[in-house]
Amino acid sequence: MTVVLVIFVGLAGGVLAGTFGVGGGIVFVPTLALVLGLTQLHAQATSLLAILPTAAVGTWRQVRLGNVDVRAAITIGAGSILGVLGGYLVASSLPEHALRRLFGAFLVATALQLGWRVRQS
Repeated sequence: MTVVLVIFVGLAGGVLAGTFGVGGGIVFVPTLALVLGLTQLHAQATSLLAILPTAAVGTWRQVRLGNVDVRAAITIGAGSILGVLGGYLVASSLPEHALRRLFGAFLVATALQLGWRVRQS
């Protein structure tokens, strides 16, 4: 049953990532933490690793279509490496309940922003 659930979560995350360009973590992290019982930190780290193949395939496809500004991608990627290191230091220093609440607040803020964008268009 766990394998079926994990495959379903991977499929859902892949569809969201392919459709909207983001979204895997929004599905992966809560499922890994709440359903499979991982700690928040382990769920976030596992989600980041699981998204790598999705990002690689999506990037490959978008490069073939000519939709990628390679210079911008390299610049963002370099900055992201520093951000990941800083994020790890913050996440690993917080208690589990605080990290979980911050992630929940991030999800709510993301939903509000998406709702605002839809309303404006």
